[in-house]
Amino acid sequence: MRVAVLSDVHSNLRALDAVLAEVDAGHFDGIWFLGDLVGYGPKPNECASILRERGALCLAGNHDLVVLGKIPIHTFGGEAGTAARWTQTVLDDSARPFLDGLEPRAEAPGAELFHGSPRDPVWDYVLSDESARASFALTSAPLVLVGHSHVALEIAGDSAEVRGGKATPGTTLDLTTARRLLNPGSVGQPRDGDPRASWLEVDFETARATFRRTVYPVEQTQAEMRELGLPEALAARLAHGI
Repeated sequence: MRVAVLSDVHSNLRALDAVLAEVDAGHFDGIWFLGDLVGYGPKPNECASILRERGALCLAGNHDLVVLGKIPIHTFGGEAGTAARWTQTVLDDSARPFLDGLEPRAEAPGAELFHGSPRDPVWDYVLSDESARASFALTSAPLVLVGHSHVALEIAGDSAEVRGGKATPGTTLDLTTARRLLNPGSVGQPRDGDPRASWLEVDFETARATFRRTVYPVEQTQAEMRELGLPEALAARLAHGI
C-alpha cells in the first residue's frame, strides 16, 4: 500500500489541487491527512469537500477545532484570529459536519497519527529532541506521523535517543532500520523557506518514505485572499515559505 500523507492545507485550494494531481498520477492507494484543513486561506469549503469526497483518513487540527467553537476563539490572536473568525462566517452546511466528525489523533496499520504530538494531539509541536523522545515513549507503532509545525521532519530513535531533523525534498528513508517520527510539512503554508507544497509518500510494501514538494500557483491563492480581505501578512508569506 502506498499512502500520500498530507497536513496543514489551511484552505489553500490551489496547493491542494496541485498535490492531488501528483497523487492521482502516482496511483496512490490512499490519503492520510493530519489536520488543519481550514484557517488562514480563502477556500475552506472547497478543501473540505475534496477530502471528504475522496474518503481520506482525516484528523482535526487546532484551526479546525477553533472554527467549530471547540476551542475558544480568543486563544487565536492576530492574523490567525482574524482568519478564523472569517472562516466561521463562511463555513457551509456540508463542511461543518465533516470537520465536526474528526479527531486530532488516529491509528492505521503500522502507524499512529497525530495533529500535534502524542503528548498533546492538538497543541504540542515536535520541534525538539525532548518532544521527539516523549513521542516515541508514548507510542508503539513503527511509524509516528505528526503535523502542526509546517516543517518537514524526519526523526529516528526511541524514548532514550533520537537523531535527525529537517527533511530536504527528495529524502528517502528505509523504514525497516528504526522507528520513525515523520512530519510531511505543510501543503498550504510551508514554513521552512520553500514555498512549494510539502507532503510525504509512504510505501508500506517497500518500507520506504519519501519527502515530496509540489509547485502550485502561489499568486492565485494570494489574489483570492486579497479579494476576500484576509490579512495581507498571511498572503505575502506564501511566496516565501515562512
